[in-house]
Amino acid sequence: MHQQQQYAYGGSPGYASAPPMQAPYPSQHTHPTSRWSTGLYDCGHDCCDSLLTCCCPCVTFGRVAEEVDHGRKSCCTHATIFTLLYLLGIGCLYSCHYRSKLRDQYHLPEEPCSDCCVHLCCPCCALCQEHRELKLREQNPSSGTVNPAMASPAASQFMYK
Repeated sequence: MHQQQQYAYGGSPGYASAPPMQAPYPSQHTHPTSRWSTGLYDCGHDCCDSLLTCCCPCVTFGRVAEEVDHGRKSCCTHATIFTLLYLLGIGCLYSCHYRSKLRDQYHLPEEPCSDCCVHLCCPCCALCQEHRELKLREQNPSSGTVNPAMASPAASQFMYK
């Protein structure tokens, strides 16, 4: 009998094999590795978006949610759901869910307090911050365009299927 030769990563002779795949995101129990690009109260960075958000927060929310969901639902669908829930007094529950999803995608800290608390106390500031974050990461929620080089790994999986 002869001995089998061991190859790196269990590959075959003459073929390069990749190392085992790791999960693209750390588990929920790890600490965030990134920071928000702007603060919660930095609404003055983009006066047009701030004014739009104050007058019609459903539009800004729809734009943010569409990008966070990678286009699975349209901006109009998200905006309509948000508006209905807002009229029932529970819109912040829907919007805080998307803030959490955004934070998970970019490994952002939950600050200055919990996502639901931020959306309950300062909904317009929270939506503006989320919108700015996507714009600064070159994912433009206003136009529906995504820069593949700057997108999160999860986003790039959906862009090329």
